[in-house]
Amino acid sequence: MQPLETSSQEPIHGASEFLVVSNRLPIDRDSTDTADVGWRRAPGGLVTALAPVMASRDGAWVGWHGAPDEILEPFHHEGMDLIPVPLSSDEVELYYEGFSNSTLWPLYHDVIAPPEFHRTWWDSYRKVNRRFAEAAASAAAKNATVWVQDYQLQLVPRYLRHLRPDLRIGFFNHIPFPPPEIFAQLPWRQAIIDGLLGADLIGFQRPNDTANFLRSARRFLGASVKAQQVHVKERDDSISHIARAEPFPISIDVGRIQELAARPDIIARSKQIREDLGNPKTILLGVDRLDYTKGITHRLKAYGELLDDGVITVEDAALIQVASPSRERVETYRQLREEVEGMVGRINGQFDTIQNTAVRYLHHNYPVEEMVALYLAADVMLVTALRDGMNLVAKEYVAARSDNTGALVLSEFTGAADQLKQALLINPHDIDGLKATIAHAITLPKAESARRMRAMRKQILSHDVQRWSEDFLLALQNEAVRDDR
Repeated sequence: MQPLETSSQEPIHGASEFLVVSNRLPIDRDSTDTADVGWRRAPGGLVTALAPVMASRDGAWVGWHGAPDEILEPFHHEGMDLIPVPLSSDEVELYYEGFSNSTLWPLYHDVIAPPEFHRTWWDSYRKVNRRFAEAAASAAAKNATVWVQDYQLQLVPRYLRHLRPDLRIGFFNHIPFPPPEIFAQLPWRQAIIDGLLGADLIGFQRPNDTANFLRSARRFLGASVKAQQVHVKERDDSISHIARAEPFPISIDVGRIQELAARPDIIARSKQIREDLGNPKTILLGVDRLDYTKGITHRLKAYGELLDDGVITVEDAALIQVASPSRERVETYRQLREEVEGMVGRINGQFDTIQNTAVRYLHHNYPVEEMVALYLAADVMLVTALRDGMNLVAKEYVAARSDNTGALVLSEFTGAADQLKQALLINPHDIDGLKATIAHAITLPKAESARRMRAMRKQILSHDVQRWSEDFLLALQNEAVRDDR
């Protein structure tokens, strides 16, 4: 295994007692600001999950601000100190679009698409991870807590430990972690495992992900694994620390979703959506990034066959498919967009009438207010991911249904399926089974719908994003007792 670089320099202590490190800062440039210096909070699952945590702590967030070839000084925004990490255009191409999203992403999602392995991508990934670690090390106060996020930064924990051995380091992996038989394909598998083991606590979405990681640590590094603990050794075989791997299923800002779902203007908007679709008996909804892991084509195939079989009609049912733009410079994603739009065109061409549209396809990003209105308008939510770390959309839909109506069709290959066991669970590869479950969801008796939704809402209300972050940080605090063990 090629060792990660280390530093012999004396550490420089910063002022931040708590830092979050992620590929992106939780902001976007505000295009409505004519001076081009304004910022707004960015959408997305990670920001939704961590913004409440940062708001309650005197901390800092380290990440890229989204514009290549631009260097910004640290600044303050909405209660957070933000520390931008610069990326060049080449690094965006090699580290982000290349290694992160064309090597790791497909590999970690069970090779739904074939991963590519290029040494230049790996070299850029190492270089950028080092830069993120150095930025965090410079900003962190002595004995600070640093929480590193997601697969783009898997080497940061080890770099941080070399730079600042006083730090308490956590890592959370938001996507699945593959079984060793798949992870084995990665030429740099040992360095990735070693990078993650720099953390005191490594969190995953599901127990299976945790088990996969520990199996890989044992198989590829020969690590000593006892229960969920790994005794991490230095080059001289001395134990440097004990790293613990554990599942911490992420959740949503339940209060925010409920607050929006109760707003009169959003309720009115949900009714307007139904009217705009011709007031069909049933509205089905899919909300996804346009990604091959989300099973959008499987969903469209099943829906089209239900129309073709006469189980549903375009007069009685309508499917809204929101497909947010994603990684449009990556060829696999361009091909997926063409395939999805081709399927939508064929279904609508065959089944549309002057008054009714079979599939209302929306390739846009929408604000959370519009998303909640869609959740309220939809009778059936379709989550058909082929592999997903969690899927927060499923939880948002349930949180919005305060009257306990609606039906959730949920892939068993999502992390959400572990918590939302009362959903109508499906294997999206089984098109006949998916069709039967969609048909069942459409005709689900009100009493059964209410029973299922009530149980799912109870789970989500007691396991929101605040509890997720508190559970992780408490476990990190307990785990990261240095030499006092």
